[in-house]
Amino acid sequence: MNVSRLRDRITNPTLQELFGFVLVAMIGVLALDLVRRVVVGELAPSQLSSLLWNGFVDSLYIGLAAIGLSMTYSILRFANFAHGELLTVGAFGGWTVAYLLGGIGAAGLGSRLLLDADGGAQAGALEMSVLGSPLAIVVGVVAAAVVTILIALAIDRVVYKKLREAGGITLLIASVGVALALRYIIAIVYTQDTRGVVASAPFWEPAWLPIERVNLHEITLVVSALVLIVAVHLLLQYTKLGKSMRAMSDNRDLAMVTGISTERVITATWIIGSGLAGVAGYLIVLDRSQITINLGWFLLLLVFAAVILGGIGSIYGALAGSLVIGVTINLSLVWIPSDLNEVAAFTLMILVLIFKPDGLFGGVETA
Repeated sequence: MNVSRLRDRITNPTLQELFGFVLVAMIGVLALDLVRRVVVGELAPSQLSSLLWNGFVDSLYIGLAAIGLSMTYSILRFANFAHGELLTVGAFGGWTVAYLLGGIGAAGLGSRLLLDADGGAQAGALEMSVLGSPLAIVVGVVAAAVVTILIALAIDRVVYKKLREAGGITLLIASVGVALALRYIIAIVYTQDTRGVVASAPFWEPAWLPIERVNLHEITLVVSALVLIVAVHLLLQYTKLGKSMRAMSDNRDLAMVTGISTERVITATWIIGSGLAGVAGYLIVLDRSQITINLGWFLLLLVFAAVILGGIGSIYGALAGSLVIGVTINLSLVWIPSDLNEVAAFTLMILVLIFKPDGLFGGVETA
């Protein structure tokens, strides 16, 4: 934003911009109040560190999901409302494999296959944690990606491919139908009950960190997510496939003229995007210990908020937006209860869109 434009906005603000300035003032007041709380001792430094750490952890699984959603939009040009259900598919698929492997000899096949739906394969009895069943946990991560990729490719072949020339609105509506179908198929198989599938997490208490102790399941999530994010960066920047994907994102017609196989790029987009979503769903359950058929549906709004905040179609914008969203929803707990903290994230998203409609990183477009 140039200086003259900023001056014009300040001197002659629209009603929308005036509302934005009010939000900026409110955020400034809250920032000062946060500093005051720390100075006077109402908020201990260890508590603030924990909130920031939790925000960083949350931003990573939101970021994994947001990368896939952003890639789908930038290359296929539609908002995939079934993306949240891919997280749920990954969670149930990955943990089913983990239970089948880790619960051998400790629980019956049926109980393990249905993730303790009958109470016969409890997480504590199976020692389902990173230290109790490390092999099962690792295999589960891989299975989450593979299962989600296969489901996503099947959906693309059966539904989206036939509608690819129909336009974004048609595909968006189709994705809502796909989302509902996936969720209720999972509900029929696994029941609608929310249940714990991960044993109590072991802790690590490093003296050199500002937080008192670290959940090893969170450490697993952080390491896994960072490795995948770096891998995606390297793929997009330094491989032929990555360059083809970036070219198709910029101009699909020109990419076709230069000989890039669009179907190959689309298939790669589904593989990468859905694989990351599946792993994200699996890691969320590892962190939260509980699994539910509404897992992806409830997270979908936060994922969309991160993508819109960073700039639709921008992979790095999606990551930046996820970091902002994760930290915001956790810091907001200083003032509001946890069941309302998502309001803070959406308020911040509205603020950014008022002054920068194309998002922080200026994606393909903001719809």
